[in-house]
Amino acid sequence: VKLIIQIPCLNEEATLPITLKDLPEKIDGIDCIETLVIDDGSTDKTVAAAQKHNVNHILKFTNNKGLAKAFMYGMNHALTLGADIIVNTDADNQYFGGDIAKLIQPILDKRADIVIGNRQVDTIRHFSPIKIFLQKFGSWIVGQLSGTTIPDATSGFRAYSREAALQMNVVSDFTYTVETIISAGKKNLAIEHIPVRTNKKLRESRLFPSI
Repeated sequence: VKLIIQIPCLNEEATLPITLKDLPEKIDGIDCIETLVIDDGSTDKTVAAAQKHNVNHILKFTNNKGLAKAFMYGMNHALTLGADIIVNTDADNQYFGGDIAKLIQPILDKRADIVIGNRQVDTIRHFSPIKIFLQKFGSWIVGQLSGTTIPDATSGFRAYSREAALQMNVVSDFTYTVETIISAGKKNLAIEHIPVRTNKKLRESRLFPSI
């Protein structure tokens, strides 16, 4: 079983090395773990940082295409590389890499096609009350639209089986997180969620820096 961990990046030379060091080198049930960095038109030394830390595969865009397109290009490239499972994580080291093993376990057990990491936003100290409310309300809306019960619909820490990844298609230019859950729900893919840990904030959110 081949696992590819994909990391969309935009000007992450400072945080990418920390994220990469946090990733697991071995997981029970996985024969091969590879990393894929999608550089979304960075103007810093993100690519050099990826190369220095022996990232297996690098996709480099000459201009910024947006997070949603970077995500989809990464997924499609991971499929081309023969991934059986694809894990998406953020380059800012928000998510604890040690939880990747339990994130993919429902897929290895054939219980799920997609697994979403639930950050348990109530426990994240740097999330403001308004951000927590918006996260929960947004997840409820997504649940109504998709017929799923995902408590953290905007989490970027998620795992896809090869079969699920082949069915993903993101139209939005803004973000992939919500659209892929709604699409998966309508396609009757099995979606699970598990509690995951988060790391200390290294930088402000690029999507919602003020809340």
